[in-house]
Amino acid sequence: MIPRWVYAPAALGVALVLLPLAGMASRVAWGDFVDLVTSDSALTALSLSLRTSLVSTVLCVLLGVPMALVLARTEFPGQGVLRSLVLLPLVLPPVVGGIALLYTFGRRGLLGDELDLLGVQVAFSTTAVVLAQAFVSLPFLVVSLEGSLRSAGQRYEVVAATLGASPTTVLRRVTIPLVLPGLVSGAVLAFARSLGEFGATITFAGSLEGTTRTLPLYIYNLRVTDPDAAVAMSLVLVVVAVVVIGLAPQRPRRTGGLR
Repeated sequence: MIPRWVYAPAALGVALVLLPLAGMASRVAWGDFVDLVTSDSALTALSLSLRTSLVSTVLCVLLGVPMALVLARTEFPGQGVLRSLVLLPLVLPPVVGGIALLYTFGRRGLLGDELDLLGVQVAFSTTAVVLAQAFVSLPFLVVSLEGSLRSAGQRYEVVAATLGASPTTVLRRVTIPLVLPGLVSGAVLAFARSLGEFGATITFAGSLEGTTRTLPLYIYNLRVTDPDAAVAMSLVLVVVAVVVIGLAPQRPRRTGGLR
């Protein structure tokens, strides 16, 4: 049971989200919609966005799971500061993240000379797109998984350890299955965030068709030259994002009264 007055602000919140989407849908040139969203440039941008978002999500999982485990299962001096720094991309403007990446991996960046010696060019490449997306998306996975780890507690892990299971076995057979919904949810959120990434990407990777021009950058370029195509592709991005977010596992609803 919730107070009846809660429904009014809830409805206003829903309207705040849905009305702009309805306004955008009302401007779609439906007669030319298929032609607008199936052009070679549009399909190239969509394909690049999906591929880079998938790679960045895998990177987020490989790095984010250990990070969440360290934050949720250990205690050490400065842990709070470290957690704040890890989650910093959540509040930083993406453009700032792009500048930070550029001055780290760019030719004149912190690691630029070393990368040049190895013949590696990161900035303004597809690799830069993946790094930009991972930079802004990683905290979403870490937050989701850390919350799941803290909620699950450690009692099952302790029991498994007392029965002789090694830490790696406990992680693989107990911890990960226990928090798998949180991990999947975090990965889905990371993918969705990567799919919509714009600021860090255009700053660090630029907008080169077929190489770094993801769907958000493609839409940005179209908004002046071809507004109808920009609206149509924006709708495609919204639909893809809704489908992706819909794949996130839902928490089961608890029923029953107080006990």
